[in-house]
Amino acid sequence: MKSLSMPHPRDDCSTPCSLADTDILSSAESTSSDSSLRSQPWPLKFQIPEFSYEVQFQLEQGNQAFLNNGTLLHPSTKLKSDILQSLASEMAKYKIYPSSAEFDNVAEALITKYPCLKEKGSVTGYYGWKISLKYKMANYRTRLRNIGCQELTINSVKEKRSGMGPGPNQVKKPRKAEVNFCPDYPPGETKESLEEERKALLLEVKKKNNDQLIKRKMEKTFAYRRQEIIKGMPFIAEVKNRWPALFSETEVVAEFTRITMVPLLSTFMAKLDRYADHLLRVFKKKGGTAKRNINLIMAAMDGNPSVDVRRECILKAVCVYLNEKPDDLFKEFLDVDLGASRETEQLTLGVYVVRHEGADSADTPEDIGVIIEGCTVLQALSDMAKGCALLLGLIYSLNLSYPKHLKYTFEFLQKVLMELDGNNLSMKVQVLKNKLLE
Repeated sequence: MKSLSMPHPRDDCSTPCSLADTDILSSAESTSSDSSLRSQPWPLKFQIPEFSYEVQFQLEQGNQAFLNNGTLLHPSTKLKSDILQSLASEMAKYKIYPSSAEFDNVAEALITKYPCLKEKGSVTGYYGWKISLKYKMANYRTRLRNIGCQELTINSVKEKRSGMGPGPNQVKKPRKAEVNFCPDYPPGETKESLEEERKALLLEVKKKNNDQLIKRKMEKTFAYRRQEIIKGMPFIAEVKNRWPALFSETEVVAEFTRITMVPLLSTFMAKLDRYADHLLRVFKKKGGTAKRNINLIMAAMDGNPSVDVRRECILKAVCVYLNEKPDDLFKEFLDVDLGASRETEQLTLGVYVVRHEGADSADTPEDIGVIIEGCTVLQALSDMAKGCALLLGLIYSLNLSYPKHLKYTFEFLQKVLMELDGNNLSMKVQVLKNKLLE
């Protein structure tokens, strides 16, 4: 998706430390019993793993001394390395590239469980542990890359020099709380065997009443498809040609769940309805031009109080509240508009609705769909809110960046409604969230 992808700074890795390859493989495979996929996002409260008997014995002795007379443990180089190695291995089960806040979570959890490891010279009591853990995690990434972990080999110098990568100083890694960003192939599968599955899938899409078979094949080829999209960054038209099954409501929802481990439509609609009254209350307090524009949007609810119209109006009002234009996200056309097809071909990304000439908001639209890079990727949707949710799902499925002119709206959808990376908000979205929770 070259037209929507964005460059990112490279993550520099330190010199690898000594670690058996089998230990890395076992920790990576332990994330799922039957595939290479991770099964859960970063935990709300990080659980410190059980260390080896030798390490556990020393830490328990240190804790006892701390409880008896307040003596802090000064770990030896080996003990500290063993602790950090176990923590890095546990963190990799959730994320290969943890954020600074997540390093804080782990370091704080460590000294909470083992207060004897607190640092006197640190305000938090764990700052040194956090820095050491960052270095250890960088070393661990290097070792994983060397044994072929796809989530890391895509950022290797060799891969970038081969022309697959966008540049030597850009790192492809999760940016939107993806749990399975670039997974490895399922055990026993190769690129060639999965390509055969893809070809078989092309035939199955043309048949009727075989949704379950398509679903199984889409699940089996997920890692192959994901690597192809992330490494090659193909245009939407090319993805549609190679993976037509992906562009259906059912598979967009399934793909989003594979990537984030969060159900798309049920979560999106439930949170939107949950916050609806709070959002309406916040909108009423808005002043100036934004208030007038929001009132014009909300007027549609007077003629049609259905839940679909209510959701659509609220989503448009969120755009206005965040100083963005709802017309950039939601496009309306008349079925007699001869220039509509030309205009849609110029759209980078959006949800469109086609209405009959002379129809009002209470009438059923002729069509609702999603457009990306000028291509109609979904059609015949039931309502605009669903179109917005599926557009978010496609952004994840196709590894797209949010358009700059709608970045706050999509941040709200991702982090407030879907609660993906919800603790890392921009000031503008944080203010709105605070008002919702008052």
